[in-house]
Amino acid sequence: MNKVLAEIIAGVIPHKMTRNRWRGLLRYGVFKAWKLKRRLKRDHTPPKYYLAVCAIAKNEGPYFKEWIEWHRRQGVEKFYIYDNESTDCTREVLAPYIESGLVEYCYWPGRKRQLAAYDDCFERHRLETRWLAVIDLDEFIVPVKDRNIPEFLRRMEKFSVVEVNWLVYGSSGAKTREPGGVMERFHRHSLPEHRLNTHVKSIADPRRVCTMVGCHEAARLSGKAADSHGVPLKKGFGDRKPQQDVIRINHYAVKSYEEFLGKRARGRARINTLRDFSYFDQYDLNDIED
Repeated sequence: MNKVLAEIIAGVIPHKMTRNRWRGLLRYGVFKAWKLKRRLKRDHTPPKYYLAVCAIAKNEGPYFKEWIEWHRRQGVEKFYIYDNESTDCTREVLAPYIESGLVEYCYWPGRKRQLAAYDDCFERHRLETRWLAVIDLDEFIVPVKDRNIPEFLRRMEKFSVVEVNWLVYGSSGAKTREPGGVMERFHRHSLPEHRLNTHVKSIADPRRVCTMVGCHEAARLSGKAADSHGVPLKKGFGDRKPQQDVIRINHYAVKSYEEFLGKRARGRARINTLRDFSYFDQYDLNDIED
């Protein structure tokens, strides 16, 4: 369905979570979603992976190795990477991971192609993995109470989607990019209850989800969404208190000021406008030493 028409129809639904779910279903296509749900009920193909990650990136080459190695240690078995016209070292850094089969690489040109990449990933790979986490290169999933992410997810298998809150990390006062990994260099974060930390990213069961609504929530075909405590969701993420005590996503939104300028120059995945310079001040939160 036309995106504008989907927004108009979904806009009349008063309950925010229901509205967002229908926004995704309408964008995907209600009849198409119905056919998919029927097909998936009959398909009992066992998934090859328990947990995979989908991400779209542009000129994030220097950050890929740390990001992949961290998530591999946390139990991710496969990465579906959509390269949005990178001109840096992205392909060279990913080459050994592509060769080993850990990364499936897809060149994905064009502007405003984030949601299209997510659509493609779900369509291609929904039968391959039990869970699919949809995150960005500046986001690191951190299990707090469990040894790894799959250990956490095994308690959540009755749900279609688990929404995990951010914990925003600031620049730690760094003006320029220094040697070392992101998690090593930036060790001061926001107050846990900060309003930005109400944002979530989704880990979805791709057999019960058609695609993403935006970059935060998934459009469910069936079942319920839960928070990280395993409680079914009744409110949109903006109306809930952030949770970081069981699992969280470390969100390194700005890094150093030099790196923020590079991020700003790369543009945005969903819209054509550049980030305002006030974005740095908004996300440069350094309240607590980790």
